[in-house]
Amino acid sequence: MSTRSIGLDDALTAYVHRVGSRETEVLARLREETAARSDAHMQIAPEQGQVMHLLVELMGARSVIEIGTFTGYSTLWMALAMPSDGQILACDVDPEATAIGQRAWRQAGVDDRVELRIAPALETLDALLDDGQAGAHDLAFIDADKERYQAYYERCLQLLRPGGLILADNTLWGGSVVDPAKTDTATEAIRAFNAKLGEDDRVTLAMTPIGDGLTLARKR
Repeated sequence: MSTRSIGLDDALTAYVHRVGSRETEVLARLREETAARSDAHMQIAPEQGQVMHLLVELMGARSVIEIGTFTGYSTLWMALAMPSDGQILACDVDPEATAIGQRAWRQAGVDDRVELRIAPALETLDALLDDGQAGAHDLAFIDADKERYQAYYERCLQLLRPGGLILADNTLWGGSVVDPAKTDTATEAIRAFNAKLGEDDRVTLAMTPIGDGLTLARKR
C-alpha cells in the first residue's frame, strides 16, 4: 500500500532513509527499478526492510516463509540477514515480477537462500503441513491478498516453532482501517484480521506504524 512509513513527511522520510536504513547497492537498484512500475506501491519501505532484516538477525532465523514476494525486495532484506545455510520459501503467483527479484538475489549472492514457488500460497502452506513441517519454521512474512490474511495466519501459526514470529504487512492500510467510509472487501478483511489478532492469546502482539503498518505476532 505504501513505499514509505505512514504519517512521515518528505523530509523525515528522506532522513530515515539516509541515516536509519543500511540499504545495499543491490537493494537500492531493485527499489528504484520497482519504483518505475505501475504497481510499485506494493513494495515495502526501506525502513521496514531494515527492521525485518534486524528481526531475522536477532532471531538467528534459518527458515523463513514469505507470502507475497512481488519483485523480491523484502526477500532480499531478509536473505541478507540469514546465515549461509538459511532458507526463505518465497510464495507468489506472478512469474514476471518475481523474475526481477531472482535477478537481484543472484546479484547479491544470496539466490541459494531463496526457494521460489509460483503457486497459490495456501496450496504451498497446506503442502508444508501435509509434509509434517508443523513447528519447523522460524519466521513468516504475510504480504499478499488481504482477504486471505486470516487463512495465511492460521497456517503460519502451525508452521512456526514456539517463539517463532509472524510479520503481517499493511495492517494500517493507508489509514483506511479507521475510515468508516471505507467498506471495500480488502479494508474489511484487514479490520477483521487486526481484531482477531488483538484477542488472540496464542501470540504476543505488537502493531507498529512502520511502512503501512507492520504487526508482529510472536507464537507463545
